[in-house]
Amino acid sequence: MVPFFATCAKGLEPVLARELTPLLASDINIGRGGVHFSGDQELLYRANLQLRTAIRILKPILHARVESPEQLYDCVRALDWSQYLTPEHTLAVDANVRDSHITHSHYAALKTKDAICDWFIDKVGRRPNVDVERPMVGLNLHLFRNELTLSLDSSGDSLHKRGYRPIQTKAPLNEALAAGILFLSEWDVQQPLADPMCGSGTLVIEAALLALNIPPRLTRKHFGFQGWLDYDVRLWTDIRDTARAHIRKELPAPLFGSDRRRDAIMLAHRNARAASVGHLIEFKRTPIQEWIAPTSQPGFIIVNPPYGERITSQRHHAGNQVGQLYSDMVEVFQKHAQGWKIFLFSGNIELERYFHIAPFSRIPLFNGRIPCHLLGYQF
Repeated sequence: MVPFFATCAKGLEPVLARELTPLLASDINIGRGGVHFSGDQELLYRANLQLRTAIRILKPILHARVESPEQLYDCVRALDWSQYLTPEHTLAVDANVRDSHITHSHYAALKTKDAICDWFIDKVGRRPNVDVERPMVGLNLHLFRNELTLSLDSSGDSLHKRGYRPIQTKAPLNEALAAGILFLSEWDVQQPLADPMCGSGTLVIEAALLALNIPPRLTRKHFGFQGWLDYDVRLWTDIRDTARAHIRKELPAPLFGSDRRRDAIMLAHRNARAASVGHLIEFKRTPIQEWIAPTSQPGFIIVNPPYGERITSQRHHAGNQVGQLYSDMVEVFQKHAQGWKIFLFSGNIELERYFHIAPFSRIPLFNGRIPCHLLGYQF
């Protein structure tokens, strides 16, 4: 078994660990910013294809303590790089440095690249070229408190990129985070789900992919592991074909998205079609003030309302548009969402006081660097 590390957004580590269990990963251990696990090549491929909350799947190849650029260079050059690439490969090094004697990420990446290239020049007289856009072999360098971990990046582009959302709206909800919110809400795919402020539709599209058992990256053209020396194209093809065979054709329960903005609904339609679920989701232009429950059967409302500026102490302060929006939203839910479970994901710490009841759950998360909470209510 080979050790791997799957990265994720802060707060989603336990969710990612639960995702790894049905993939039959072993040695699952929650870490800082991700989850350690072990498995074989098949598991690595399946993890890249199927994990919904992961950002990258890394294969560590070097652990060392380094306290200077020279030590970093020597440790990297000491590896047998013929195990991982040839002079015909292109490479790139992505570095993250924190609380270490080496203080600049770019410099750490440069020293790593130099050590690899010098190893090849010394051994075979030729060196691989650098391609920062689409390297054949990508390397991830993590240096925290002088502890170095150098890994092969099996994912390439961030795994949150599903391919259905080429246009980004203002302050978009990351696809992997949206999937994590669905898992944390404990939404049952047999129950209706509605997002009354759906924006570009990410939450309901991720819900459709989950309910239909569609792997989030089934249509992706390239993964980092496809440039590795041991890439097994037949195994990868078999894994994708098996995944396709388990896709459901119909949703177990209806999904609804609405928003006040016409351009947002148009974009949501476009993104849902790109994800091959456009014919299964009902999108409708509706301001929150006019929203009513779309089905008589109660289900889940999951919404990411605007964070806005800090709300003042006066609930209906003139010009406080976000505060008024929150008031309207709560009033609508009280009238039209009886029996529904409501989950609000927000980075505005004062949203909670617009509700007259305490949340039954409060889960801390991050949207990028913004501290947020997922609050659960039921009227």
